[in-house]
Amino acid sequence: MTKDVIVLGAGIVGICTALSLLERGARVTVVDRGEPAQETSYGNAGIISPWSIIPQSLPGVWRQVPRLMLSRDAALSVRAGAWTKMLKWGWDFLKRGRPDTVEETADAMEILCTPSIELYRRHLRGSGAEDLVRDSYYVHAFRDAQKAHLDAIDYRIRRERGADLALASRGDLKHLEPALSDEFEAAVLIRGQARAVSPGRIGEVLAGKVKKLGGEFMRGDIKALRKTDTGWTIEYGARRMTSETIVVSLGAWSPQLLEPLGIRVPLMAERGYHVEFPQPGIEVNHSVMDVERKVVASSMEDGLRVAGLAEFAPVDAKPDIRKYAQMERHAQAMFPDLDSSAPQHWMGRRPSFPDSLPAIGNWPSLEGLFLNFGHSHYGLMMAPMSGEIAADMIFGVPQNRNTTALSPDRFVS
Repeated sequence: MTKDVIVLGAGIVGICTALSLLERGARVTVVDRGEPAQETSYGNAGIISPWSIIPQSLPGVWRQVPRLMLSRDAALSVRAGAWTKMLKWGWDFLKRGRPDTVEETADAMEILCTPSIELYRRHLRGSGAEDLVRDSYYVHAFRDAQKAHLDAIDYRIRRERGADLALASRGDLKHLEPALSDEFEAAVLIRGQARAVSPGRIGEVLAGKVKKLGGEFMRGDIKALRKTDTGWTIEYGARRMTSETIVVSLGAWSPQLLEPLGIRVPLMAERGYHVEFPQPGIEVNHSVMDVERKVVASSMEDGLRVAGLAEFAPVDAKPDIRKYAQMERHAQAMFPDLDSSAPQHWMGRRPSFPDSLPAIGNWPSLEGLFLNFGHSHYGLMMAPMSGEIAADMIFGVPQNRNTTALSPDRFVS
């Protein structure tokens, strides 16, 4: 029997979920307020990494919080309207920085990230847009060479799981990235990566594939989700739609839709900012992170993009325009010869749980309601496998992997 599934959310996670469902024979309708793939992942730094398996909370991270928040160009900030919720979230976040917990989280992240390049290339095959995903290194650049070492916990975990890592001297770094500032003395190179040269266009291409396979996209503000005797009803715009199976994949907006159902999850809207320079006058050959300032630079189809920062705020609060100037300063510091004229600005909301893992699966007490959101900094690379897992769960396919850490109700005590 063919399943009818409504996917709420047309971001990259929702689109990949729709593709995986269509490949299994479902009839799929995707509902969102805007055009496909134009929210959070649109402004992503473009990293597609099998080795982004390191959670945000690491041993000793609490010692870094004052510097991250109080320095002139603070990489971390919290808006006044978010502090009440942030205090509990932050405490839960810090508790997850124990070495044993980090290893367990890395195991779960590995399930989602390892096949990312392969799955994107499978989804893009035959589209004519295969070049949107390109082989790359991930260059972690350090101004202090003594801080670039492979014994740090994040690099050790990657190496133990098979990542190809190497140290690069100043000379090596200059050869790899000639435009990078001479202030950078060393780097850790993570090989076996890829990068998206236009995350937004990848989403558009994959949305086109959803339509080609028979899926539909419907536009409208999603106002309510209600359980009925026969399944689920959603209200969007001035219309209604019903289905036995719903997938909530609305990123940072998911909690407000779920709260009337009694579902409360500790998810924060963690904002990221980017600045893009349309005529940069330089080329960045790989994805390059300024480790000290927590920003990533990558050459895109439309210019050089520098993305980063972490700002916790109410989900619909306006952008802090001061962050754009901050990102421009970071970009100029990384690349002294950058033509920084006519910068383009963007802000997106990362849906972040304190354990850096998404919620994927059925809500236990509500048959037919599946969640697939909360991918934090990793949405672009986790999206394809998240879609595969969600689709398998909806079709009752036994999991040959341990997905317990992704359970939507893991925070319920």
